[in-house]
Amino acid sequence: MITITALNRTLTGLVATGLIGLLVACSAAPPAATDAPSPSVGRSGAEGDSAGVLGADQVGPLLQDVSQAAGKDLKPERLADGLVPPTNKWFSGLVFGDTAQPVFPLPLSFGVDAKGFAFGLPTVTTTAKTIMGGYAPIISVGTGSGTTWTVTGYDELSVTLEAAVAGKPVGSVRIAEGSPFVSFTAAGSVALTSNLPFAASGTAWSVQGGAATYGLVTSGQVSGTSVNLSSGQTATWFAVPDGGNLETMAKLAGDPLKATSASYQVGDKATTTLAYDTTNGGDTAFAAMPHQAKSLVDAGDPIGSYTSSYGTLTLYAGKKLTWTEPLQAARAGLDLSRLSAAERSELADAVKADVAALKPYPADTYFGGKALYRDAQLWEIAKQVGADAEAAKLKERVTTQLLQWAEPKGCEVRDAFCFFYDTRNHGMVGRTPSFGSDEFNDHHFHYGYFLYAAGVLAADDSGLAEKLAPVMNLLAADIATSPANEHFPARRNFDSYASHSWASGTAPFADGNNQESASEAVTAYAGLTLWARASGNHDLEVEARWMQALEAASARAYWTDFDTSDPVYAGFGHKVLPLNFGGKRDYATWFSAEPAAALAILLIPVSPSSDQLGGDAGRIAENVKEGIGSKGFEQQYGDYILMYSALAGEDARQTALKAARSFDRSTIDDGNSYSYLLAWLLSLKP
Repeated sequence: MITITALNRTLTGLVATGLIGLLVACSAAPPAATDAPSPSVGRSGAEGDSAGVLGADQVGPLLQDVSQAAGKDLKPERLADGLVPPTNKWFSGLVFGDTAQPVFPLPLSFGVDAKGFAFGLPTVTTTAKTIMGGYAPIISVGTGSGTTWTVTGYDELSVTLEAAVAGKPVGSVRIAEGSPFVSFTAAGSVALTSNLPFAASGTAWSVQGGAATYGLVTSGQVSGTSVNLSSGQTATWFAVPDGGNLETMAKLAGDPLKATSASYQVGDKATTTLAYDTTNGGDTAFAAMPHQAKSLVDAGDPIGSYTSSYGTLTLYAGKKLTWTEPLQAARAGLDLSRLSAAERSELADAVKADVAALKPYPADTYFGGKALYRDAQLWEIAKQVGADAEAAKLKERVTTQLLQWAEPKGCEVRDAFCFFYDTRNHGMVGRTPSFGSDEFNDHHFHYGYFLYAAGVLAADDSGLAEKLAPVMNLLAADIATSPANEHFPARRNFDSYASHSWASGTAPFADGNNQESASEAVTAYAGLTLWARASGNHDLEVEARWMQALEAASARAYWTDFDTSDPVYAGFGHKVLPLNFGGKRDYATWFSAEPAAALAILLIPVSPSSDQLGGDAGRIAENVKEGIGSKGFEQQYGDYILMYSALAGEDARQTALKAARSFDRSTIDDGNSYSYLLAWLLSLKP
């Protein structure tokens, strides 16, 4: 039986569409605790700007001492030599596998084949279980029979593909997240063809494609379905937004996009700036997603909007998209300072029982990491409730296991409980993989648990931090290096535009990449923050806090607390959206059809840093009601839902506490414990 520990799972071999079916009220919040670094770090805060994080100068020497091996051939069939394989990106499907998959640089969809490239605004349809915004090849541009494609460059938001016919380059295409433009620059004289005839209209050419108008600007020659370019000339196509006009878009399209970048600042909030740089330094257009539109900075007036499966995208003209998000606390453990003597005694007894029932650690990187996190939380509870013998046993148990995983050459002497550097795919991989982690699925989920546990145990132990650092810093680099270097891609999983991570390594899906367990993603970056503090890496801490803030905001905006007043949700029959792809959103999971699974995948592990789960008491109650259905809390995954239910207010907490004390402990997930379940509920007391 698959348990909730089999979460997110971007299953290897599942292909394409159709395989899956997916704060303001007065209520309780997760326990308050300081978000300041531990005293050993010697900092009063993590304020700062974007900086280099775990660069080649830091990770290069570490890699010389760690086990290395060539990992799986992930088939980066369309990647230029010299580029680090871009796993876990929104465009990974363009790179890996025998056939290129469509991708979704919202507001557009885009794809390539042996005839050329195509793009278009997705037609968004909503059913009771699915919001579909799939590939829409409305405008097809022919580059020649037998065209082959190679990704020759990528940066924060954009990707560049070179088209070649009979081995000779024809030109290159650039697309970018948030951009309504698709630009082709000719490598020589080339005659492109279009499936639809573009007619002259002012300073541009245009055609009606489906429900939208599409425009084209170029200094080349356009005649109906033909576009003739000389070497170095560019043609840029675009979709005219609702409420916009062709001339405004044509002017912006005339200065093609050449590069994109991201920067951030962490102070009293997290500020993100995405820069769209054009060839001549002029303005371009970019679409703000719903979560960004609520807190834009200096955006000016909108110039139109687009419908997407994620809600209404608002289009602006300019060079930079800037918005803010509230910071989220990264806490080592629950705050149990308000417990009564009787409650502390009750918890101490629970800890003794849980410690007595502990089993050997799993050998794979998911279950193994999650068990370390679970025991680190048990240790935090034991220390606070006077279970001193159990605390000592837990500290020794977790420390010993972390040190084993952290042996740089561990994979040279054993086949489990170790990591090696994959020289083929440029990343850290566990010798015993799970859920396709050797294909780079879910690295942030897995490594976040290790980093969380290491951050907790080493918070006040600089000696332990020093021993763990070589391997833990490489796990951190695998998901947080910035900017990219020859060893790791930049922030492997994290997408600054979408403001969340992508879980699939190669994205072999016609609906784009996906993420399921948004809550584990938030926990991953909280764990990264805790490890950064324990190891004294200020720049890593700033970056981790930024990523945690954005991941938490998107988790609420698109997974658990989406704005049902947006027209895209009309007809959708559920309260949560467990599985989000680039071009599709499903009320479904990879592992179970049960409503409890659909909710619990968005809660796990209900960590001390899971503040994103709080907020609207009414919405929490609705989510819980749907999740437990007619079965109540006494079912698989019910422990997580019971904990979540207490965030709906003091009455709900009291009800949950009563239920917890008679809970069937055999149903508690192996990444959780009865002690933590009880401690969580008690820590919420006003």
